[in-house]
Amino acid sequence: MSAYLFPPVDPYESGMLDTSDGQTLYWESVGISTGVPVLYLHGGPGSGCTLGARRFFDPDIFRAVLFDQRGCGRSRPLADGPDVDLTVNTTAHILDDIERLREYLGIERWIVTGLSWGVSLGLVYAQAFPERVIAMVLSAVTGGTNAEIEWITRAMGRVFPREWEEFIEPVPMDERDGNLPAAYARLLADPNPVVRENAALQWCRWEDVHVSLMPGWTPSKRYENPDFRRVFTRLVTHFWSHDCFLVPNQIMDGMHRLAEIPAILVHGRYDVSGPLDTAWAIHKSWPGSELVVRGDAGHGGGGFNEAIVEALNALGHSVKGTSSPGR
Repeated sequence: MSAYLFPPVDPYESGMLDTSDGQTLYWESVGISTGVPVLYLHGGPGSGCTLGARRFFDPDIFRAVLFDQRGCGRSRPLADGPDVDLTVNTTAHILDDIERLREYLGIERWIVTGLSWGVSLGLVYAQAFPERVIAMVLSAVTGGTNAEIEWITRAMGRVFPREWEEFIEPVPMDERDGNLPAAYARLLADPNPVVRENAALQWCRWEDVHVSLMPGWTPSKRYENPDFRRVFTRLVTHFWSHDCFLVPNQIMDGMHRLAEIPAILVHGRYDVSGPLDTAWAIHKSWPGSELVVRGDAGHGGGGFNEAIVEALNALGHSVKGTSSPGR
């Protein structure tokens, strides 16, 4: 239990929100209904919201809204099998979901915070709807680019050559020089459940390996859960095989749209699978941003949680002092 997180708390409201295309999204609110609205975007794609994510938010300051993105967590249908339709699960669909949820909850503007994939998603959302975003806190910064995906799935093999060979072992020889997430996506849609289970296991083992250089790393317990593995791997390979459904350089080309939005970016110096240059480039293109580099953290760990809480509190207090905190 981190000393920097707030005590565990139950939602004061929660529900299931229907979309127009057969999806049902789980959402919840923690804190106080009169607090500063803040949206939390989880990572993955496909990780879902954890109970611990609620603990980033001071319950005396925030009205924090968390939701499980399409196909994962408590949202339905789960993307846990080859028969699930993933054509209705793209970045554009999730942006529509965020706006649907905001309108449903009667929130005019909110702080947006995200972790890892949630950073890319948050940036795309803010660029599409800058008038809805008060400020941003983005941690383990990613940009959803093909270069980042290639770095994680291929270039990191130079750091972990033995483990990378194990990672690509399920992939047919004639596909190993191509789009590895797409190759895995095909394996995860194979009619043979043994093939699917092995692919999910090998992908998750690699996920654990490429973040393992951060101080204090321990293997993730979530990857031991076969239900989680099936959902997570189907979604992350689906998104990564399509470059997160973004056009090349989309986020960097849209940074001018965020010029009036204050932001704090948090990144770990030891985040080797998500190198610091992405956070640096975004920060340099964003005059209203502050970059906090934690020298004791990687893709989490160390003082990472402390930095996130401090950033949220700083922006939350600033917004709370205004006459209209987002309603």
